[in-house]
Amino acid sequence: MSETVEVGKEADHHPYKRPRDAATLMLVDRSGPVPKVLVGKRHDKVVFMPGKFVFPGGSVDKTDNRVPVAAPVPAALESNLMKGSPKTPTSRARSLAIAAIREACEETGLCLGRKVEGTTKKLNGPWQAFSDAGLLPDPSGLFLIARAITPPGRIKRFDTRFFTADASSIAHRVEGVVHADAELVELVWVELGSPHLADAHAMTKNVLNQLQKRLALGPLHHDAPLPFFHWYDGKMQMDLIPA
Repeated sequence: MSETVEVGKEADHHPYKRPRDAATLMLVDRSGPVPKVLVGKRHDKVVFMPGKFVFPGGSVDKTDNRVPVAAPVPAALESNLMKGSPKTPTSRARSLAIAAIREACEETGLCLGRKVEGTTKKLNGPWQAFSDAGLLPDPSGLFLIARAITPPGRIKRFDTRFFTADASSIAHRVEGVVHADAELVELVWVELGSPHLADAHAMTKNVLNQLQKRLALGPLHHDAPLPFFHWYDGKMQMDLIPA
C-alpha cells in the first residue's frame, strides 16, 4: 500500500547527492497520561532545517560498528533495519542502531547505556561520555518506527532510520551539551499532538504520526509493518512494508 505524503518546502535545485545513512532517536516519556516525546530546537545558523524542532540524530560514523555494547541489537530489529531499498547489510544495520544512541548522547547529553561487569576498555572520542560513566551503549530497548529518504535535489540527503526508546532507558546525563551556540539550543518534552510542533518539518510530523499510531496500540513490538517514505514518480510516498 502506498500513499502520498507532505514534504518540506526546501529548495530542490541542488545537484544530485547520494543519501547518507543516518539515524534518529525519538525518546518517549510514558510516565504520564499522555506520552511525551523529546525534541530539540536547531540553531538558526545551521544549514539543514535551521530553527526547527527535530529529534536528535545524524550520520552513521565509522566507529559505530566497532564500539562494544552492553547487549546485542535484537535480531528482530536487525531484520527490520534491512527492509526497504536500497538494501542494508547486517553490519550496517548494527551501525544504524548504535549511531542513534551516539547521536542522542552527543546532541542532548542523554545516554542510553548499561553497566557491564568486567568491562575495562576505555572508550574515546564520541563514546567517552559512556566510558566516563562506566557504561556501554545498550541498543536492546530500541524499536524502529520508520525509514525516510530525503528527496533528490535537496542541499543534504539522508537515508534515515527513526528509532524510539523509552525515557527510562536513559542511564546517564551529560550537563552543558545544549546551549545557545550548540547544534541544539533547547530541549523540550512535548505531548504527542501538541501545537508546540506545528512548525516542525513535514517529515518530522509524518514520523511523529507513525509513532503516535504505534503507541496507541499498546506495548511496542518488532513485528509491525515498517512505514517507508521515499521519492517516487515525482512525489513523496509512504509504503508500508509488511512485518
